Amino acid sequence: MEQDVEPCCTQNKMDAPESSPGSDEPRAPLGLISSAKATMHCLTGCTIGEVLGLLIGVSLQWPPLYTIALCVLLAFAVGFYMAISSIMANEGLSFMGAFRAVWLGEVISMGIMEIVMNWVDYSVGGMSAASVFTPAFLLGLGLAIPAGFLAAWPVNYWLLSKEIKNCCH
Repeated sequence: MEQDVEPCCTQNKMDAPESSPGSDEPRAPLGLISSAKATMHCLTGCTIGEVLGLLIGVSLQWPPLYTIALCVLLAFAVGFYMAISSIMANEGLSFMGAFRAVWLGEVISMGIMEIVMNWVDYSVGGMSAASVFTPAFLLGLGLAIPAGFLAAWPVNYWLLSKEIKNCCH
């Protein structure tokens, strides 16, 4: 069976296989579970920033390029805040120590997620919607969030397997 990269990930009780050794029941490899959790953590930060950026950009009727720039800026700010504060609290690292521990994996993961989320939202017209209450805006957001998760999950799996990303946050 595949093992997680980081020791703190394997200590997580939720990552433990549910069936006993020798059982014929299928179970997901631990790396898939940890990478899904890491992706969900990343998605949370990106979604908060993305939604704030979209609410501001669409409400002010900004051009899509300005809205995308604001969404990416806010997604990275919120995502890094969540990752760094979590590592500082859980691992006892300083701000710079936590930043060094997460920066590369977060940039790659959030970058992929933001490219896909903004592309999907732009493609369905969510960024060009007349209001945040229109079906186009809601459809764009509703499709962009799962698309971002699905795009970043295999990336996070790879990042964890190569020890580029830490799943402890």
